[in-house]
Amino acid sequence: MFARGADPPRAAHPYSEGMIRHIVLFRLAADDDAQRRDDAHEIAARLTALETQIPGIQSIRVDRDLGLVAGHWDVALVSEHDDNAALEAYQVHPAHKEAAAFIATVISDRAVVDYSI
Repeated sequence: MFARGADPPRAAHPYSEGMIRHIVLFRLAADDDAQRRDDAHEIAARLTALETQIPGIQSIRVDRDLGLVAGHWDVALVSEHDDNAALEAYQVHPAHKEAAAFIATVISDRAVVDYSI
């Protein structure tokens, strides 16, 4: 049995041994352009700071969409990690959890994809 709320262990994915690219797209919740700009800037600042705080991160880049096409996501995170174990360690690291808690207060939606590179 697993403890309540605990996830069962995952089987190793055949592509989990090499580097992993982690992409997250965010849709900002604010309607006001100035607030959206401030929120995007704060998301970028908090996430890029993680590169020096969490082992196993090769790079982190966060950019705001140009705003030229309606319906695009507002902010994109692209990070590269040594391997799947490093990505999993990043996701549970206290500094990442703190950044994620802030981000949850300023977004309305997100999409995530991870793949081997």
